[in-house]
Amino acid sequence: MLKTFTRSDGVRAALCWLGSLYIRLVMKTGRWEVVNGHIPAAYWDAGKPFILAFWHGRILMMPYSWRRGVPINMLISQHRDGQLIARTVSHFDIDTIAGSSSKGGSGALRAMLKALKAGQCVGITPDGPRGPRMRASAGIVNIAKMAGVPIIPATFSAKRSRVLGSWDRFMVALPFSRGVFVWGRPLEVPRDTSEAGLEALREEVEGRLNAITAAADQRMGHEAVLPAEKVQEAGT
Repeated sequence: MLKTFTRSDGVRAALCWLGSLYIRLVMKTGRWEVVNGHIPAAYWDAGKPFILAFWHGRILMMPYSWRRGVPINMLISQHRDGQLIARTVSHFDIDTIAGSSSKGGSGALRAMLKALKAGQCVGITPDGPRGPRMRASAGIVNIAKMAGVPIIPATFSAKRSRVLGSWDRFMVALPFSRGVFVWGRPLEVPRDTSEAGLEALREEVEGRLNAITAAADQRMGHEAVLPAEKVQEAGT
């Protein structure tokens, strides 16, 4: 019944508008701090593009991690849920690129490379759109290698929040709360990186994102959300 209800374009538009109002409410009524904000600021000030990386479960408040007026293009799934996210973030002047590794991948890749080469930033949830949770796919390091831009991880956590039982353990920050945005160190991916080197860098992206997410949660008094178990390859 809910799926039928949300098939209406008007209903979806209203839900996304309400979602954007909720995000604004949480931000305006909270006390938010930024850790390591000088890292992205150096790139924004110099007009240098980079890839913003954050986990799918921490997407709610991320529009407020970004400096207003700096263009960014978020990679969003073509799935219905992805389009709801795209409509919601559009209320924060964030552009989107539709696609994923399973659908629309080649077109999305071209669009991301075009944006990065034009000096714009790109945002990617490396465990999206379907997981496994907090495990980075290889796509993000491949894009960074082709574009010649660094990956900068970021996350948020809030003192008053709820972690849902969804695959990504989606965090819903609540109004009138303390919150924190945490940025990690940039990760460079040289153009001559080998396949083995790319795998090592993929693991490094994953490790850095998990480290700052755990640090943000600890800062807000929460136990860290654990990544999904690694999938064992056949014969291992």
